[in-house]
Amino acid sequence: MRDKLRKITVLLLVIFAAGISCAEASEDAVIIGVPLPLTGDLKEFGMIMKNSFEMARESVNKAGGINGRPIKIVFADDLGDVDATAYVFSKLVTASKSVMLVGGYASDPTYQMAKKAEKRNVPFLICTASADKITQRRWKNIFRMNPPISEYTKGLEDFWIKNVRPKSMAIIYENSMFGTDGAMRMIEFCRDRAIEIRSHINYDKRMASPAYFRSLVAPLTAEPPDVIYMISYLKDGVELVRQIRDLKIKSLLCGGAGGFTLEEFVQGAGDSANLMLTATLWSGHVRYPGAKEYYTQYAERYGKSPDYHGAEAYSSLLVAADALRRAKSLSPEDIREALGSTYLKTPFGPVKFYSYEDFERQNSISTLVLQIINGKFETIWPLDMSSTHFVSPAGK
Repeated sequence: MRDKLRKITVLLLVIFAAGISCAEASEDAVIIGVPLPLTGDLKEFGMIMKNSFEMARESVNKAGGINGRPIKIVFADDLGDVDATAYVFSKLVTASKSVMLVGGYASDPTYQMAKKAEKRNVPFLICTASADKITQRRWKNIFRMNPPISEYTKGLEDFWIKNVRPKSMAIIYENSMFGTDGAMRMIEFCRDRAIEIRSHINYDKRMASPAYFRSLVAPLTAEPPDVIYMISYLKDGVELVRQIRDLKIKSLLCGGAGGFTLEEFVQGAGDSANLMLTATLWSGHVRYPGAKEYYTQYAERYGKSPDYHGAEAYSSLLVAADALRRAKSLSPEDIREALGSTYLKTPFGPVKFYSYEDFERQNSISTLVLQIINGKFETIWPLDMSSTHFVSPAGK
């Protein structure tokens, strides 16, 4: 009888220990919350970022994770919509208990998410949302890896000054934080350079249709500007370019990153996009450590080339992992301290968070210029990063 009780006791202890071990294993992962638009009009951007986050997670965990603990990513679909912010934040922070947030695509919902993160004392490393004011609010928990929108066109502006020297411009932009901030920066540039602004047109994406965009750009046929500069996401960008070309407006078309850097844009716009330019934050031609490997791996795995949105996402998880490894603990205070002392070379470029002008905890990088030549993105500026030379539409 005693032997039987002893065996039962040992068995119970084994089961109890196994239960503790399983519980510990399930709780052992370091959880990072990632808000992205995974459905809706912005899903193409969200999916390229999600794919890249998954690739980075695999790489980090293969290298030992966070001091022996694996990273677990919890994704939440924010639809690119402010109205989804409360649900997404609750899922990532309250339910999943993420130690920090990484990601954020569209500026409007990301700004609201950042406001909640600051209030709840949750570190948030933003990698794509670009509205200037996100890092101008003195929020101690908010760090941003991509430059603010007012810096997106520095490379494009430098290219214009040294090559195109436009005398007139029309500016067309979505009336979101992203579009409005970018348009204000371009208006400032034109005024500084005595470039005539023939028109600046803001549009409501809720009204987007071929007829709507045609009515917006038709007045430009009377006196076409040297450059038409557009700030749009994917579907709007495709339709704008199509309507401009259908109306035979022979201006140099230039995009402000956003939807103009995806392969889907080239496929959607077709011949209408040939020889247009766009600002970008990254390309597969950069020479940053690990950039070529990331580009190649993504293309092989998903059957298409990544753009800067993917490189931002991939690199932001590397930055988060580096900070979490160095943090004294996983408390918000220690994570913030580790992020604040970051200096890391990534496939997206060097990352260090500065305070300058009105920005705080903000990274800054050089921006590039792409040109679509025969259905393919080529890097044309700066010259030390270029894959080919600029082809002038006037020379065709």
